[in-house]
This record gives sequence, C-alpha cells and structure tokens, in this order.
Amino acid sequence: MSFEEKLEKANEALEKLNNNELTLNESIKIYKMGLENIKKARMELDKAKLEVEKINE
Repeated sequence: MSFEEKLEKANEALEKLNNNELTLNESIKIYKMGLENIKKARMELDKAKLEVEKINE
C-alpha cells in the first residue's frame, strides 16, 4: 500500500468514527486500524526523509 493510500485509509477511518450508530467495539476497531495506517505512513515518511538527507550530504 502506498503512502497516499495509507493516509486515505486513515481519513476513511476518521469519517467512519463520526458515525453515531457505531458500537463501542466497532469504534475501537476502526480507531486502531486508523492509527496503524498513520503509524505506517509516518514510518514511510521518515524513511523518505532519511533518503533525502543522504542525497543532500
């Protein structure tokens, strides 16, 4: 999954959490999935940042 797709999945999770009809367990599951996508996207962004820093040395 690309960086952009991970961010999109995190945004989708946020939109789903705004649904007042979700149960607590569903909300927790969606929240965890959103956080996991954000974590993976952040790791990918950090990796790209290190690559750019190496190029600029």
